[in-house]
Amino acid sequence: MGKKKENKETSIDAVEYYNITMNILFSIISEPYYLFHFLSFFSYFSIRLTTSNLFSAQFTQNLLHRELQAVVAFLTLSVVKMVKEETWDGFIADMLLFAKIFLVGISLVVDFHLALWFMLTFLVIYLFTQQPSYMGLGASTQLTPLQLETLLTEGGTSRFWLVEFRSSFSSSCIRTSRILPELSITFSNKNISFGVVDLGLFPNTAERFGISLGVPDQLPTYILFENAEEISRFPEMHSSTKSSDITKKRLCRHFELDKHLLDYIGGK
Repeated sequence: MGKKKENKETSIDAVEYYNITMNILFSIISEPYYLFHFLSFFSYFSIRLTTSNLFSAQFTQNLLHRELQAVVAFLTLSVVKMVKEETWDGFIADMLLFAKIFLVGISLVVDFHLALWFMLTFLVIYLFTQQPSYMGLGASTQLTPLQLETLLTEGGTSRFWLVEFRSSFSSSCIRTSRILPELSITFSNKNISFGVVDLGLFPNTAERFGISLGVPDQLPTYILFENAEEISRFPEMHSSTKSSDITKKRLCRHFELDKHLLDYIGGK
């Protein structure tokens, strides 16, 4: 009996890992941001293999030593970031940044022109592509400004609304794009609902809620409404809080989401 249960759990883990692997491969193929980065990194190995016979044995040994150092440093940073980063989006962004730095550094050892080529390639990728944001909504709702205004003026089914104002063009918003959906899965109930407004699509809405699009650290902004009145926001206006300070734990504490959930369970 125990052996059968263990086999079943192993099978579930295998399916889960398979799904994760397929999702990663699909993202690499379907998203230009990931595809161009993958091709750029892969091109180094192609260049390395095709030009290896042009180098002396001493240079090849020195280059291999530098490559191993870069790999060890990259893996160490990966472990550190995996522990510190709360979202996969932020982790991937950091890892791509470190990988680009190490690749340019190794390319400098090979040839200055190769390093210059990679720097130009990464600049083009930065200018013409963007890391995709988390597409899941959890239990939150994608709102247009008109829908939000209707909720705030006419009221809705929920007493509280926690709304995230983000921009699809902001890297800090992309890094934190899965935080609200994941919170909504845990804390959404009949008393509190969660919504998202994309100020990248509706920039004129920002002024209505006292958000300055010219100040990077004001995005994303989270505002809690009670019966159509704003009662709290994070980060607060003129706050020194950075987007990197936004975590699920901090938002949960700031907006007292645990208390709202307990009030709902207690029938308050």
